[in-house]
Amino acid sequence: MTVRPPEPALHEGDLHGGDLDTARSRFPNAPTPWIDLSTGINPHAYPVPDFDTAAWARLPQASDERALTEAACRRYGVANGGMLVAAPGTQTLIQRVPRLLPSCDVAVLGPTYSEHGKAWRREGHRVREVGDLTEIGEARAVVIVNPNNPTGRMFSVEELRGIAAALEERRGLLVIDEAFADAMDAEASLIPQLPRSSIVLRSFGKMYGLPGVRLGFAVAAEDIAAGLRDDLGPWSVPVPALQVGTAALNDDVWLDEIRETLKEDGSRLDGLLTGFGCEIVGATPLFRLIAHDKAGDVALALGEAGVYVRQFPEHPRWLRFGLPGDEAAWQRLQAALHTWSDDA
Repeated sequence: MTVRPPEPALHEGDLHGGDLDTARSRFPNAPTPWIDLSTGINPHAYPVPDFDTAAWARLPQASDERALTEAACRRYGVANGGMLVAAPGTQTLIQRVPRLLPSCDVAVLGPTYSEHGKAWRREGHRVREVGDLTEIGEARAVVIVNPNNPTGRMFSVEELRGIAAALEERRGLLVIDEAFADAMDAEASLIPQLPRSSIVLRSFGKMYGLPGVRLGFAVAAEDIAAGLRDDLGPWSVPVPALQVGTAALNDDVWLDEIRETLKEDGSRLDGLLTGFGCEIVGATPLFRLIAHDKAGDVALALGEAGVYVRQFPEHPRWLRFGLPGDEAAWQRLQAALHTWSDDA
């Protein structure tokens, strides 16, 4: 039996998945290429269509923006284009939404994506993380990631509409981050029944496997959307992102096929992880959250094998696994788990 010295978490402090520079620095002798399972991004990226390279040499036209708006409204079930705001990534919107309210009490359903709380605090709001809807109290703004990252927790549309109604009475705001909702059934989204006091955020990069495109959306009442649009300014989304986003969001066949692929991959990952004694404690079609008493040792063994998973220093028994993208990645993950199991 090999006894390993204590190791710090891969992610010290308040960092995110996808930080391969940190992984490479910590494990300089790990085999390459690295297998990044830390992000929960679809490993089967949408095939980017050929487009005129002259797109890099011109400003976005109204016709480009209109085409993306129409595609996104159709995909997400938005009633009209005036309710939709396109931005260079959802993170840009996360940092701007807190500007819509004066300083107030904000409840963030957690544990969750940390950038929401940071953004509200940065704008002078009083933020507290709550573990359940019953703890919201008199907060004027409520932030819910649905399905949640990293736990996969889901709230029904009926539950969310109830919260929105209460917030509307005190001129508040419900922010729903649906970054992982594209992989779910359409009924899971609040957008088709959007309350007046709500904003829904949607991420393009996660489901379509193209985070480098930097494209995200907000859906809100037209006056709220107009305020966000003005804050972003003109030409906020470049032409290549407009074109790729339009093509992908209009491709129903690809989306249907990839949802089935993700289901198959998720089942395979469940079997692999539970076979090595990991307990699945949270999930979406794009990732699994596991609990294990030796999660740090598991992450260490995987890192030495060039497989990167997400650790949570505040929850040391947790690890988040994204989906391997090809058979070679599956085999390397399985081999790394075998190595850890043999040494445990």
